[in-house]
Amino acid sequence: MKALWSRMSSWIGNTPARGHRSGRNGREGRERAVNERDGGPEGFELREVRSTGEDHARSAGRLDDAVNRAAAYLLTVQNPSGGYWAGELEADSTLTSEYLMLRRFIGKVDPLREKKAVRYLIESQSPDGSWNIFHDGPGNISATVKAYFALKLCGVAADEPFMANARRWILAHGGAGEVNVFTRIALALFGQFTWRAIPVMPVELILLPRWFYFNIFSVSYWSRTVMVPLLIMYAHRPLRPAPPSAAIDELFLQPRESIRLKRDRRWVTWRNVFLLVDSLLRWYDRHHLKGLRCRAMGRAADWMVEHMRGSGGLGAIYPAMANSVVASLSLGRSVNDPLVSKALGEIEELESSDEHRLHLQPCHSPIWDTCLTINTLVEAGFDRDHPALVKASEWMLNKQIRRTGDWQAHRPHAQPGGWYFQFENEFYPDIDDTAVVLMALGKVILPDEEWKRREMLRGFRWLLAMQGRDGGWGSFDADNNKLILNHIPFADHGALLDPSTADLTGRALEAMGVLGFDVTYPPAARGIAFLKANQETTGAWYGRWGVNYIYGTWSALAGLRMIHEEMDQPYIRRAAGWLISVQNEDGGWGETCESYANPALAGVGPSTASQTAWAVMGLLHAGEVNHPAVRAGVDYLLRHQQPDGAWEERAFTGTGFPRVFYLRYHMYCKYFPLWALALYGNLSGGGQMVTAAIRDQHRLSGFYRVGSAHSTASSR
Repeated sequence: MKALWSRMSSWIGNTPARGHRSGRNGREGRERAVNERDGGPEGFELREVRSTGEDHARSAGRLDDAVNRAAAYLLTVQNPSGGYWAGELEADSTLTSEYLMLRRFIGKVDPLREKKAVRYLIESQSPDGSWNIFHDGPGNISATVKAYFALKLCGVAADEPFMANARRWILAHGGAGEVNVFTRIALALFGQFTWRAIPVMPVELILLPRWFYFNIFSVSYWSRTVMVPLLIMYAHRPLRPAPPSAAIDELFLQPRESIRLKRDRRWVTWRNVFLLVDSLLRWYDRHHLKGLRCRAMGRAADWMVEHMRGSGGLGAIYPAMANSVVASLSLGRSVNDPLVSKALGEIEELESSDEHRLHLQPCHSPIWDTCLTINTLVEAGFDRDHPALVKASEWMLNKQIRRTGDWQAHRPHAQPGGWYFQFENEFYPDIDDTAVVLMALGKVILPDEEWKRREMLRGFRWLLAMQGRDGGWGSFDADNNKLILNHIPFADHGALLDPSTADLTGRALEAMGVLGFDVTYPPAARGIAFLKANQETTGAWYGRWGVNYIYGTWSALAGLRMIHEEMDQPYIRRAAGWLISVQNEDGGWGETCESYANPALAGVGPSTASQTAWAVMGLLHAGEVNHPAVRAGVDYLLRHQQPDGAWEERAFTGTGFPRVFYLRYHMYCKYFPLWALALYGNLSGGGQMVTAAIRDQHRLSGFYRVGSAHSTASSR
């Protein structure tokens, strides 16, 4: 094993690894790393984990072996040149369907790409004829109609058995008239849906001032970047009629032209109110003022082009990037225009393919995968100045935001300093990545510690400035919480906004704790109050960005533990009790994506490696180190580790938009189980987690409190 680690270290850098696994074999090296290299006070020690008894020794050896093999695997998948980690980010079939439609719409068909994408769609069909939006999930009408149309558009015959099977499923579930708004728009571009069944979106909406209740900054970043190109598209209504052989008349149970937006059965609802507004806007759209429309079109075009300048594309997410291509063509640009060619190239970077298949990722996740991997490897006992960690940390530091972005609409006096999710997305740093990057950087030791501290303080000030008035944190914006707007017809996906959530608030608290702050810190106290106010009656917390209550509960408990909240309080014991109560008989934990639509399914689902890891870590943070549920969860992870040291899972445990869009992070089952096992190994037998030792070091030294803001008021 030592020889293996030596080879791994040589691959990453020229400095040999020291004390890669602190645990029971390398704790002295870890003590030196904490005490001598970080300016800690003399006499600061970690509690040693001591094996007791032959059985415990065998168990410890099995655990150490699992941790060593998992850590070795992570080193093999680190990018050798950049130093980052980036796994595939898998979505459902809808993006691949849309990609085929986009290339047909703009006349840029690549036969090989199309052949492989068609094969992917056919192979991803469910036995009942539908396409789902998460692994082993029920069929989804919008995903199925998109796949059916994309296949016909690519020349697949409607009388193929699998197409007939899909058609029967669609008709049995209400026909194509039941698809969501974004699917309707995609079909309307080919003349397969009526624009009258699509919510009206006059481009003049972009002129609404920020003090107006609805404006482009009152919706989330992802809604904004998708919406602005759509405003341009709606004004032009571009059309590329599908050939007769690709028409989907057979999927409708009523004439397409007769379809309209559905009203609620109850007379007075917010949806019906907004449908009345839609009728008024539709009248205006037919009688618009030419001068005002010209001005609005110029504003929308300028906004879109400005936000397309980076190397990651508009918003660095596929739906916005695809819309920017169609909107640019609507404005008169050619498909060979440099801006359009650049956008297409950025979309092609999202392809994931092998010799036979091709599908599309929604975006890349290198910052997220990298900062989580660093946190994991530090807990697994890597020296804090290990070459792999140094290289990855310096890569992250060079990705820090140094320009203003849309977030300043709500925090005009805040200075930039956050981190984004993708390779590039400078307009849109987010709380989750910023918090976990700060945690990771706070745990490593770099050759230039002053540079690191300076940039971390800048990032920390931005994190504080983004705290909401409710005490919590949203993802990309602060106070983006006008929940009534989720009832507008355009928002039938229910994810128009970016309000504060428990998982993000827990992450912000965890970052504060790692940097040496505690419950007496005013922003932390407000964050704790938010978590208390938003806890479910079961004791769990909702998970906005991971599936679901298991993810949210782990995130909250980790934050509370690191910020030094008293963990024996009733509300925390309820959370731990809930996690224990939903453990599966095999010792693992799992939760279906359907828990977003049906909270009765919270914590219910087949066990997965990532969700088991979250539950184990949640219980460990809650102090349940010796609980049988924790030992059973650890045993589940040990039993399911693969020969290469990693874990496998097909389940979608990441969340894009609850109920409509889920994600499978291919790295989640690689680092989260290792993190859980390492945490358990460090705590079992009365030991201390590495992160807690570093936290205590920072609290005693005050290294990150000097120069940090103690209130967010000045940034609002």
